[in-house]
Amino acid sequence: MDDGFGAILRSLQIRSAYRHRYAMPAHSAARPGPSPDQLEAGTPGYRRANLAMFVGGFATFAMVYSTQPLLPLLAAEFGVGAASASLTVSATTAGLALMLIPASVLADRLGRQQVMKAALVIAALFALATAFAPDYGSLLVLRTLLGGVIAGLPAAAMAYIGEEIAPGAQARAMGLYIAGNALGGMSGRFVAALLTDWSSWRVALGMIGVLGAVSALVFWRRLPASRNFRARAATPARIFADTLAIYRDPGLPALFLVAFLAMGGFVGLYNFLGFRLLEPPYGLGQSAIGAIFLLYLVGTWASAASGRLAERRGRRKVLWPMVAVMGAGLALTLARPLWLIIAGVGVFTFGFFAAHALASGWVGRRAGERRALASALYLSSYYLGASVLGSLAGTAWADWRWAGVAALVGLCVLFTGACALWLRRLPAPAGGTD
Repeated sequence: MDDGFGAILRSLQIRSAYRHRYAMPAHSAARPGPSPDQLEAGTPGYRRANLAMFVGGFATFAMVYSTQPLLPLLAAEFGVGAASASLTVSATTAGLALMLIPASVLADRLGRQQVMKAALVIAALFALATAFAPDYGSLLVLRTLLGGVIAGLPAAAMAYIGEEIAPGAQARAMGLYIAGNALGGMSGRFVAALLTDWSSWRVALGMIGVLGAVSALVFWRRLPASRNFRARAATPARIFADTLAIYRDPGLPALFLVAFLAMGGFVGLYNFLGFRLLEPPYGLGQSAIGAIFLLYLVGTWASAASGRLAERRGRRKVLWPMVAVMGAGLALTLARPLWLIIAGVGVFTFGFFAAHALASGWVGRRAGERRALASALYLSSYYLGASVLGSLAGTAWADWRWAGVAALVGLCVLFTGACALWLRRLPAPAGGTD
């Protein structure tokens, strides 16, 4: 699973509820039967939908994170500092965070299929254009626009799966979409680093844009038409009232803060790990640095493992130990031997993905009838953390090198742990368990 959406998808247990309002009354645990128009497992339409959603998820996160392993090179190319170079990631995730809720509202009015198709096509064009950016300012603008536009796909994907796929086949469809997210985020980073080593960063970003364009074509041709969508208005007054109710819950704001702090620390660590490993005594090349992102596979396993553990012991008893694992991994990165640094990053990655999976699932559990809006707010906090704290880590690197980055990330872990301990003391919401 990558960058949040996998855990959200699993936690929401998507059903036909997405055809109703955010404030819809909670359903019973009984699984609804499929409507005659929903896609059943094994049918050609189901296979086309799975292929399209996998490809769409893959392309989305390949484009969003493609510059992360290239930050040291971009800093040297444009003569900017580490903090400024990291904006090519932070500005993209900020655009994504800020547009998630507006894109969800737009998808409610215009249709899931239309919004997702348009988002992927336009984002691919912006991704292609980044390869020809004449200066750093232009590159930054294009990356910001890419993030804002691509928000349309994840914002509508959950609702499309819930509306168009039969309930008994949704778990497999969601799993494939999650796999696309994870593989896209990891592959985009690795491929960009590899192509940069072989050629240049412009060729690398251009090829990521080509990948996005090909994916958009496949998505456009293979995604079955919506047959169960019903346009609905999401009035500002209702959204505002639901938002106030969400923030009155004693646990949800703390979970949003967990998302902000944990993701911020995670992105800060990965953003500037490359800068550290390019310097003596390591002197690693772009391909080797890109290969470090294969540690994301550890996160995929961590998410599933933490979910099974939470089923037995409860999220409140598992979240804070996973945050402690993040702290232990961070401590290992302060060592000098390369193998210990890589091991520390792996341990940190395990703890982060486990904590994120637990927190995002907890949001859906506590939010009840407002779970869709609460999940959007969680994801917005998640990507704002990546943007704000990921960039702030650049200042820490410029002033104090890795010790400064580790101190900032350590503060994020410390406050995340405090939130986890606070959540451990809270009672479960009425009619639910944590």
